[in-house]
Amino acid sequence: MDSGTTTFMLMCTMLVLLMTPGLAFFYGGLSRRKNVGNTMIMVFASIGIVALTWSLCGWSFAYGGSQGNPVFGGFDQLFLLSSTTDMLIEAEQTTDGATYPGFVDMVFQMAFCMITTAIITGGVAGRMKFGAIAAFLAVWTCTVYPILAHMVWGGEGSLIGEMIGALDFAGGDVVHISSGMTALILCLMVGKRRGFGAMNYRPHNVPFVALGAALLWFGWFGFNAGSAFAPDGIAALALVNTVCASGSAVVSWMVCERILVKKPTLIGACTGLVAGLVVITPSAGFVEPWAALVMGVLVSPVCYFAISHLKRAIGYDDALDAFGCHCVGGIFGGILTGIFCVPELSWTGFGGLLYTGDPTLLGAQILGILVTVLFVGVCDVALGLVVKACFGGSLRVSAEAEAQGLDVAEHGESAYPAYVGLD
Repeated sequence: MDSGTTTFMLMCTMLVLLMTPGLAFFYGGLSRRKNVGNTMIMVFASIGIVALTWSLCGWSFAYGGSQGNPVFGGFDQLFLLSSTTDMLIEAEQTTDGATYPGFVDMVFQMAFCMITTAIITGGVAGRMKFGAIAAFLAVWTCTVYPILAHMVWGGEGSLIGEMIGALDFAGGDVVHISSGMTALILCLMVGKRRGFGAMNYRPHNVPFVALGAALLWFGWFGFNAGSAFAPDGIAALALVNTVCASGSAVVSWMVCERILVKKPTLIGACTGLVAGLVVITPSAGFVEPWAALVMGVLVSPVCYFAISHLKRAIGYDDALDAFGCHCVGGIFGGILTGIFCVPELSWTGFGGLLYTGDPTLLGAQILGILVTVLFVGVCDVALGLVVKACFGGSLRVSAEAEAQGLDVAEHGESAYPAYVGLD
């Protein structure tokens, strides 16, 4: 074992694990006062659910078995029963030959699954039955996520990563497009919140949002740099690109707000920060810093339009904008990867359109995104219908419970028990 690589991967794993509690604060601050506890417990429930499902079968379905299957790992590491000794003794090997315990990689990938699962809950905040969302996420993390992870990162023979040749450095397809798409499907199936379009849903705690964004930003460095799986130049490049993209996206979002609504906001700056982190995720180790700056500048207007105009025009109620930020930003980042990827850094040997004039990689990126959207969309609809049938034909709480607030109706507690004003 290489102690330096092992330490690096342990630290990155802990940073990614921090992201999910950070998302709880981010989402909690954006929610209404009477739903903040429910919004945050859905995120914390994701931690518990994934700890179970990833250990029981998710890791095996995503990365078990032998390479060659385009969509599925294997059954050889179910419950981790046959792997405890092996994963302590045998090691994952990085490109430069350094090794670290396989168990570190298992938890690193578990943390990715946790944050992906938690992002989904933002689409249905304020009106979905807690039992229904928990059941959906439990099955989703046993089926949809691990299969998609294998299709993208399963190595030789994998459908998206190998056969199509699409690049995804740290989770544009696997994390952001899948979670944002699932949030969209669920919010459509659950329906709009009471008063959607007629009343203004304002964030109840802006400092919570800022705290959550700060924790997400901090954890994202482990998310992107750790996806190099070694403390080397690629990890350093991913780190620099993450700073550049997120920072330029903050500025770009504030400029958008200054032009369109005349006042930049803290909520907007935090949203721009997340959008910048999302757009660089698929390409963090493939592009130059100048390209990361450009990607950050461009993603904010795109996500701003999706959140402020597209949602209103189409009429879907993605409560906390999981689709508008993560899916739209992930798709945009994946496409820009096909334009800005440095040929020498590409896993497939094909460089970006800007460097080579060859549209091969750009075409592969678009095809990989389409396969991801189609696979996730079909699976989500089928799974949602099954869960709906199991919960009496409705995924939604009663009108009375929604009016009262899900904190009290679903959990019997209130985040602010002394508060007696209007919400």
